[in-house]
Amino acid sequence: MKFTCDKNAFQKEISFAQEIISSKSAVSVVSNVYLEAFENTLVIRATDIKIGFETRIPVEVQEPGGITVFCDKLGGILGSIPEGTIEIEQKDNRIIIKPTFKKAQFSLKTISSEQFPQLPDIDDDKYFSLPAADFKAMIAQTVFAVSDDETRYFMNGVFVERAEEGLVTVATDGRRLAYVKRTLSGNIPDFKGVIVPPKILSLILRRAPEEGLIDVAINDKNIFVKFGLYRLSSILIEGQFPNYQKVVPESQKYELSFKRSEFLEALKRVSIFVEQKSRRTFFAISENKIVLSSEESEVGTAREEISCTYEGPEAVIAMNYRYIDEPLRVMDCEDVLMRYTETSRAVTLSPLPESDYFHILMPMQVD
Repeated sequence: MKFTCDKNAFQKEISFAQEIISSKSAVSVVSNVYLEAFENTLVIRATDIKIGFETRIPVEVQEPGGITVFCDKLGGILGSIPEGTIEIEQKDNRIIIKPTFKKAQFSLKTISSEQFPQLPDIDDDKYFSLPAADFKAMIAQTVFAVSDDETRYFMNGVFVERAEEGLVTVATDGRRLAYVKRTLSGNIPDFKGVIVPPKILSLILRRAPEEGLIDVAINDKNIFVKFGLYRLSSILIEGQFPNYQKVVPESQKYELSFKRSEFLEALKRVSIFVEQKSRRTFFAISENKIVLSSEESEVGTAREEISCTYEGPEAVIAMNYRYIDEPLRVMDCEDVLMRYTETSRAVTLSPLPESDYFHILMPMQVD
């Protein structure tokens, strides 16, 4: 195998491959990136066994062929080379990487491409199209709420299901729940609700364009995603996702509204003094104001007052500050509506005017 290509174009795709690969062992084939050159095209593949990645870039091929090479070192080499054209040539069980404009040369050991795992695939006619901006917004509103408790593996991903005229995405870790139901144009087939690992969703969030379409296909075991020249796949999480509809309050007695940016800025300052283990922050609600406060034992306290719109009894709600900070950061609104019935029961955050998503948070003990 021998080809020349633009260093920046090659480096961009190798950096994407590095995000997929989790193993850092030079002797493991899944730490390697698969390279196959033919007909002035370079196919690049990477996998961590659970997630698969493939893309193609134009190159000038002098000798076709395929190999795998340690992705981490290849990325480091490309990061050290200035912009310009590079030459990559296979010699026995190594590849030689040379910038055409410098007297420099790198040699990397390879593993046969035949040892690289076969990536799952699905027929092109199984894909359906979603607006990229909508799908990315649904991911952003839910993926942060996924549980990291491996003993509750069925909550280690975002639940995706077909809804009338669109999709629903839900995530929960048992103390909070994020929900989005979005009407989407296009022919979305019926499918059984699936639990999608957050890694592939985070990749889509970072890498997919804001405009255009994302193509998605789902079968019993995998989800497949296409955008631009990229193809991604991921094994689905098995198990029964909790019945999230039971968690959603039918109605709540009290409500208040506040400026999202003002609340976030105050929370940022007050959170300096939260206890690191509990992260407990207090929200004292009274007529047209919220007092945010925190106390770190033997260190200090913080208190800040902001305005709100509220008519009701005085109340104090205690909450892990991250649980209210994270949803507020992804909400795309200027004003936020907060609802509750009792200070020890579920609190709901939704945008004003109300839209197609909301967040449910469980308070902590005040004492």
